[in-house]
Amino acid sequence: MLLSTHEADLFEGFRGRLEAIAYRLLGSASDAEDAVQDVFLRWHAAQRELIETPEAWLTKVLTNLCLNQLTSARARRETYVGQWLPEPVLAGDRMLGPADTVEQRESVSIAMLTLMERLSPNERVVYVLREAFGYAHREIAEILDVTESNCQQIYRRAKQHVSTGRARTEVDAAAARKIVEEFLAAGLSGDTEPLIRLLTVDAVSVADGGGRIPARKAPVIGALGIARYLRGLFRPSAAKRAFVAGRPVFYAVVVNGGPAVLVEVDGRVIGVLCLDPAPDGVAAIHLQVNPDKLERITRQWAATGPHRPLAAEW
Repeated sequence: MLLSTHEADLFEGFRGRLEAIAYRLLGSASDAEDAVQDVFLRWHAAQRELIETPEAWLTKVLTNLCLNQLTSARARRETYVGQWLPEPVLAGDRMLGPADTVEQRESVSIAMLTLMERLSPNERVVYVLREAFGYAHREIAEILDVTESNCQQIYRRAKQHVSTGRARTEVDAAAARKIVEEFLAAGLSGDTEPLIRLLTVDAVSVADGGGRIPARKAPVIGALGIARYLRGLFRPSAAKRAFVAGRPVFYAVVVNGGPAVLVEVDGRVIGVLCLDPAPDGVAAIHLQVNPDKLERITRQWAATGPHRPLAAEW
């Protein structure tokens, strides 16, 4: 059945919201785009005159598609090489969706997207729709075909599973840049002490190379261990320049609402270090170097230049 201009425009009006939901559910911008395109094909094939509330219908179709992907993703994670981290996106990307409330901003942080991997598919759906998009439990229950009381129970479990007991520190763009400047200066100093002072005692560092790029296969825990790891990572050498085929340039950026170091070589983003600030220091570092998860941010980065680097010392 052919789409009318009104029906096509109606879907496009919802596309950004659908992508933002899918990104939070899947942790992958590319998978989110594919899921929303699949929803569009189903919208095209549906008897649209029988659909009373298009937004609810589209959200339910999208949720079911994402539930299927989340279930299969769990099996894929078991064979994933090393640690899995979500795909980072720059500030301004519509994948990030609404950012009016603390809950909305936190739900798309790299730290929270990583924590949400602990959740069952249903828990993740309930948590995302409730926390980030303000859906009522009655609406979520209808989407998942469960009772409202069951939905409330699922939500409580999800909240418990992603709770860290640590207050998250929100920062604006200026504060984020200052955090990155201090972090990068410490990392490039060649000494562990400046890094130790910036990290919390129980800080955690996780790296995702996806089997494509060498990366630590287990998290590094504790300020001292992370400082030593980063000192080696930042230490310049001819071998590293040869491996990345050039001289890395470091930039301060905002990624998924938080401070991050972006590393570029000749227009290619080769790494993103997302910093999770806490009142007593940087509590977590999420290092994404898997090239498959850096394609979108490379395109974004190229489209928003030129940029002012913080350092180019390699």
